[in-house]
Amino acid sequence: MPQHSRPQGFARADRVGEQIRRDLAILIRDRVKDPRVGMITLLDVEVSKDFAHAKIWFDALQAEQGLEAQEALNHAAGFLRRELGHLLKLRMTPALHFFYDETQSRGNALSALIAKAVASDRHADEEDDADASKGAAES
Repeated sequence: MPQHSRPQGFARADRVGEQIRRDLAILIRDRVKDPRVGMITLLDVEVSKDFAHAKIWFDALQAEQGLEAQEALNHAAGFLRRELGHLLKLRMTPALHFFYDETQSRGNALSALIAKAVASDRHADEEDDADASKGAAES
């Protein structure tokens, strides 16, 4: 009997993670009333192989509210899990664990720092060029 190889697509956990991300985005937008949550973007969902746990990474529109939003989402995790259970056709709905991802805000801060250093470098080069041309004119 020939052996059939598994298709090289997404693993089931990845597909379920994407569905959880889509459904949670709608649930958080429409059903979570906690003002600490604010405007967030769900970045990634990682579901364990046994579907018992799901780690959800998100970013907040206002970076200073990220940790407050994490606390509020983890507080609402039971409610969201129950609502998600009504939408998903799984035997067991994973426990939800939310994590604020600071990557974007850190990247923006580093970009600003680099831009400031480049601008400072250009300013110093312009002063050196002005001093050199002034010295050549005096000779």
